[in-house]
Amino acid sequence: MEIPIFPTDRAPLPKDKVHIEEVIITPYPDRFRVHINVVITPFMERPNLLLVAHNEEDQIVSELNIIETMHHNMEFTLHIRNVSDPAGIYTLTVDLFYDTRNPPHDQRIETFVIPDGES
Repeated sequence: MEIPIFPTDRAPLPKDKVHIEEVIITPYPDRFRVHINVVITPFMERPNLLLVAHNEEDQIVSELNIIETMHHNMEFTLHIRNVSDPAGIYTLTVDLFYDTRNPPHDQRIETFVIPDGES
């Protein structure tokens, strides 16, 4: 029995053709955690990812490193740290890279809002 790692309708591509296809950001109801779904092109060589979330004051509130991922469709939970109230506008930067991150092979920057808490 063979278990496919990649979708059968899409062949893995060489690293020069790999890019970030989609980033979906969904805050959890507790407002201190954020669900992140990152989809990248199916690949032949395993890439690295760096996810960094900044608040409105450009302070890093969460960071995640993924080294040589095996999956092209990934889900993560980021924890918003060092804030007493997480409500506000945030920016998530996703860098996809191989040998060096400067410059990244591909980059996606998305904003998201964590709403005020309900009393």
